[in-house]
Amino acid sequence: MDWIVYVIIGLLSGIISGMGIGGGTILIPALSIIYGIQQQTAQNINLIYFIPTAVIALITHIKQGNIEKKPLPLIIAFGLIGAAAGSWIAMGLKADTLRRCFGFFLLAMGAYEFFKKEDATERSTRNG
Repeated sequence: MDWIVYVIIGLLSGIISGMGIGGGTILIPALSIIYGIQQQTAQNINLIYFIPTAVIALITHIKQGNIEKKPLPLIIAFGLIGAAAGSWIAMGLKADTLRRCFGFFLLAMGAYEFFKKEDATERSTRNG
């Protein structure tokens, strides 16, 4: 019956990935909490999972014209540097510390999204 839970986790993570939020927000806590997988291992699974889901989401967003191409080279270059640094940091931290940092990050982002004020662009896009 584990496969049913994996299907649900994969489906929810895929939906979140397609929205551009990042499936890891579902996948990493689910693997850690439900299956007791160590944080670093769950993050590595997420990195492998990310590749095909990102390709599908990217194709969809390109077709919709939702990609701003001008900032991409700088964002990609520094994203690669940040990914290398983040991997190095994550592998050096204890699993409990990493889990707490990730939990704090999710909590802070959730609070920010919950309490942020709507700007004029969001209102005009929704109403327009």
